[in-house]
Order: sequence, then C-alpha cells, then structure tokens
Amino acid sequence: MEKADIKIEGALVCDGTGAPLFKADVAILDDRIQAVGDLSAQPAGSVVSGEGLVLAPGFIDVHTHDDRAVLADPAHACKVSQGVTTVVTGNCGISLAPLKVSADKRPAPPLDLIAPTGAQLFDGFGDYLDALDDAPPALNVLPQIGHSTLRLAAMEDLQRGASDKELSAMLSLLEDSLAAGAAGFSTGLFYRPAEHAPTEEVIALVKAVGAAGGFHSTHMRDEGNFVIDSIDETARIGHDARTPVVISHHKCTGAENHGRSVESLARIDHYRFQQPMALDAYPYEAGSTVLDSARLEGARKILVSWSEARPDCAGRDLDELAAEFGMSRQDTAKMLSPAGGIFFQMDEEDVRRILAHPATMIGSDGLPHDARPHPRLWGTFPRVLGHYARDVGLFPLEEAVRKMTGLSAARFGLTDRGAVRPGAFADLVLFNADSIIDSATYENPMEPAEGIEMVMVNGRIVWRDGASTDARPGRAIRLKDIKPQTMPDAA
Repeated sequence: MEKADIKIEGALVCDGTGAPLFKADVAILDDRIQAVGDLSAQPAGSVVSGEGLVLAPGFIDVHTHDDRAVLADPAHACKVSQGVTTVVTGNCGISLAPLKVSADKRPAPPLDLIAPTGAQLFDGFGDYLDALDDAPPALNVLPQIGHSTLRLAAMEDLQRGASDKELSAMLSLLEDSLAAGAAGFSTGLFYRPAEHAPTEEVIALVKAVGAAGGFHSTHMRDEGNFVIDSIDETARIGHDARTPVVISHHKCTGAENHGRSVESLARIDHYRFQQPMALDAYPYEAGSTVLDSARLEGARKILVSWSEARPDCAGRDLDELAAEFGMSRQDTAKMLSPAGGIFFQMDEEDVRRILAHPATMIGSDGLPHDARPHPRLWGTFPRVLGHYARDVGLFPLEEAVRKMTGLSAARFGLTDRGAVRPGAFADLVLFNADSIIDSATYENPMEPAEGIEMVMVNGRIVWRDGASTDARPGRAIRLKDIKPQTMPDAA
C-alpha cells in the first residue's frame, strides 16, 4: 500500500452514519482518507495517537453568517476550535454578493450583520468565490446567495413586492450567481428587506435555483404565533419550485408558543415525507439578531451584542440600560441602533424536542462580527456533544455526530464529506468524549471549547494542542461540486 501522509492510530471511529463506534486506524493520503481498519503495517509520514479519543468526520455548520469572516479572519478559530470543517454561508437572505451599496453607507439591517460600513463587498458572486480561492480560509465554504441582497440590488422600494422588471433583474443576478458557483438561495422573510415579498416572488426565484440543481434555505416569515402558516408557506415554495428546502434554526418563540414544537415538528414531518424538506437548530434558549425596537415583544430578557451608537453598552441587559436611562425598552433600543441583541425567547423543552428530532441538523447561526456575540458562535458543537448527548442523555454520541456530519452532508449534497470511510475527503476531528464541552458563556462568549484535540481539513491539520496551525487548506465548494436531494417525480 502506498505510504500515507498521516496515520491516526487506535481511535474510536464515529463514522457519521449513526453506526456504533469501532476501534480502527485511519490513513490519510493527500486530501482523502486512504484506508480505515487495522493499519499496523501501513507506512506513514507521521503518526497521531487516537488512543482513548473519538475520531469523527469534521462537523458541518449548516447555518452561519461567516461570509465576510472567512476572508477577514481566515484562521476562523471560532469554528475550527469546535471541530467545524465546513460552513454554509449566505443564510437568512443575506450574502456579500452581489451586494451593491455605497462604500460610505451601512446596508439595511440585517445585511449590516455581515457588511457594516466600509466592509469589502462584491458586485458579482464570482468575485466573492475568486476571493476565497485567492486567500483560502482554514475550512471549507458552501455559499448561498441571499434574497434580501438581490432585492437591495434590484429595488428602490423594499416595502412591496417586486415588479415584473425588478423580478427579471433579480432573476438575472441569481442566474449569474448560480453559474458562478453559488450553491443555494436563502430567504429571510422575517426581516424588513424581504417581509413584503409575496410567496409568488420567492417561488419564481427558487424555481431558477432548483432548475440549476441548487437548494433553498429559509428564515421563515414567522417563528411565533404563525409558525405553522410559515411552515406551510415554506413547503409550498419547495413544492411549486421543485427545489429541496431547509427550515433554518427552527424554533417556537414567545411564551404563548412554548410547547408548540410538538405541533410544528408534526407539520414538518407531514411535508418531509412528500418532498425534500430539512431543518436545523442550535442548542440554546436564546437567539441573536438585529436589535429592532419594533420587535422586542416575546423576549423575557435581551442582551445587547453590539451598538454603533453606544459601543460601551455591548454585553449589557437592555432592561437594565432602560432603567438607567429612564427610558422604555423600545426607546432604549432606538437610541442604541444600529445594534444587535441576544433574545431569550424559547423554552428548553422545545429546544430539546427539536434537537432530538431525527431530521434536525446542527447549525450555530453565530454572528462573528458582534462585539459580544452569542456563545453559540464558539460553543454550539461541543455543547451538543458534551451537554446534550453526554450529560443530559438526549441522544447517543453516534446520533449527535450524525446530526453534525452525515445527515448534513446528505441534505446539502456535500459529496464525499461527512463520513469516515476510504475515498472521503479527510475532514476529521479528534476529540475526548469524556471532556468535550462548550466553554463560551453569555458573560464570556469567545472562549474556545474543551476536549477538541485535533482538526483536519482536506488532509491538513488546522487545529492542534488548543491552537491554530496557520494551515489554510479550505475550499470554496461550488454548485458543480454538490449533489443535493432530488425532487420526487411530479404527479
């Protein structure tokens, strides 16, 4: 057998399928797994001991806002330190390309979460992918184009549906982006730039995505009182456009909706057995997004994650600030804006029920440019493994890993990723199942997790001994590189 570059000896292999752990050696040659099994006679350039450790496929973060961060901070320690080897970007309808905004202006929220004033923007999606090729990050990037980004490029007035001319302009930009390599199309119908977009506008755009072989993800129009209606709309879009759909960060928000995950998951199940429909979630009771003074209801607590007007307020409780300023919660939010917040608005039982659902993938939804980010940015994947799988016993370790790897790879068409088997890309994470845990908290949100021993991307070690190795083997994964779920034959 040809000499391996690296051999990992004696690890407990969790292969990403949900199958039981098994002890084996794993040999890596170039960017692929060469062999798995008893490789005691296999020569290798270097040997890594896996004794007492679990070797799994690298984790796939299916919901990120890392579009700019992978260029601004290519080491991307916030994700690599968790064992993440691939990020899906361009979520919630926002992407860096083709974003047309004056360099001296801040784009409309939530686009400013990834593109504040002065940020590098890209007129064409091909330009963005070229930038990733020219300066590769430590991990792989699967990029989507955002609906709100298209609306901003094609429309002057976002408070209505697109005209035929404007829709044609969006379709042209979308088709150009897909041809350049955008793998999917996301919507953020909850947010102001897209809240007035009718379902038919979205269907027209998603049809082009499906025809090109891509996928559609959505921050649905509502995750509270009208969550079921939003699931129905999402299913209709996927069905009529004949395109696989992913419900992003599924949740039931507001105290009046706590417990409704029983109903919402049943509704998703109704549709997903008829058409390709998937969902992801993060393992926390709080979400994080723009601080909109008109959308503060339903949150029992709000922390300020950043504020352009008052940077010193980052990390503070909004109600405490309101009391100090002698203002209402709404007026305080207006005073702080543009700003972001962390919203405590979910119920732990719903979080657990959604995480445990067999179709749920794991996505962090972290915001890497926030001054005081939600701890999910640094802690999501170790929290699932350490807290929910090991300590709570919500599901076995093998199932937790499947939700982060094999399931995600299948839903997003990531060929030869998300698995430990010969021929697969050598995206791997070696971790201690007894000690892995998230360290990031709301008070100290940027603490690396414990228990991650080594992370490998495309056959090169990017994280070891608690630090980045400065290797940058990540790749932009284009539409031509994926094979997403197919739609059933039309009746």
